[in-house]
Order: sequence, then C-alpha cells, then structure tokens
Amino acid sequence: MAHTEDGHTVLSAQEARQGKELGVMRYVLHISLALSVIAGVVLYAIYF
Repeated sequence: MAHTEDGHTVLSAQEARQGKELGVMRYVLHISLALSVIAGVVLYAIYF
C-alpha cells in the first residue's frame, strides 16, 4: 500500500508497475531483429 515519506508518495514495485507482464515485447524484439538482419544480408548480396 502506498505511504508517504518526506512528502513523497512511495509505492511498491507491483503498485508502480500497473500492468501485466506478458512477455510479448520479447517476441516483437526477436522477430524485428531477425527481419532486419535478413534485410541487411539481402541488401549486401544485391549491392556487393
């Protein structure tokens, strides 16, 4: 539960997060990284 220290509201990590941990962004990062590497390889193969 939130409490006040020295005039500031202090929240626990769970209260401050205010969201679910789905882990979906990890997959978005991996897919976008893989696609960018593939695009780089294709561009390198075309121009060099």
